[in-house]
Amino acid sequence: MIAVITGDIINSQKSDSELWLPKLKELLGSWSTTPENWEVYRGDEFQLKCNVDGVFHKALLLKSLIRTFENLDVRLAIGIGNEVFQSEKITESNGSAYVNSGRLLTEIKSQGKTLSIQTENDKVTRDLNILFKWASIDFDNWTAATAEIIHQLLRNSELTQEELAKELNITQSSVSQRLKRANFELIQETDQFFRKKIAEL
Repeated sequence: MIAVITGDIINSQKSDSELWLPKLKELLGSWSTTPENWEVYRGDEFQLKCNVDGVFHKALLLKSLIRTFENLDVRLAIGIGNEVFQSEKITESNGSAYVNSGRLLTEIKSQGKTLSIQTENDKVTRDLNILFKWASIDFDNWTAATAEIIHQLLRNSELTQEELAKELNITQSSVSQRLKRANFELIQETDQFFRKKIAEL
């Protein structure tokens, strides 16, 4: 069983791709190799294959990265399933994980959602999508400053608030306030809940 994230950048035409595209590629490249495990195509769409356990964490990293750019957002469709054919290019690989992810992206575009999941288990799919609906109320309203702090902490959980404040050139109390506003502890709990739920598959 594998996870596939198919995503597209919202409002990409209103932003210079030279700003966000290298950062997106750098993040994807820190996880695995292209084009076998990830690829950016058609300018503002991408696909990533990863293990099931860590897929929500990766989705959060992708979301928080793109939200650091003013006026940009990202739609993420997570497909969980099998891989029946592995090509040298991810966009030519096949299996239910790819089908679930690709179809789901088309679906959530028409529904105006930014995060959804499709697994082989209807109950798990339903439960996680209810969770994602609630979570997206927060995620879709992150400011660029909040998204930056979340992204830094998700990339390096060892960072202290003091270190983060120094890095971002703000006060430690500003870091603390932004983390509270972003419900960061709840994000961590949601990630743990996701991992437990996905283990039921």
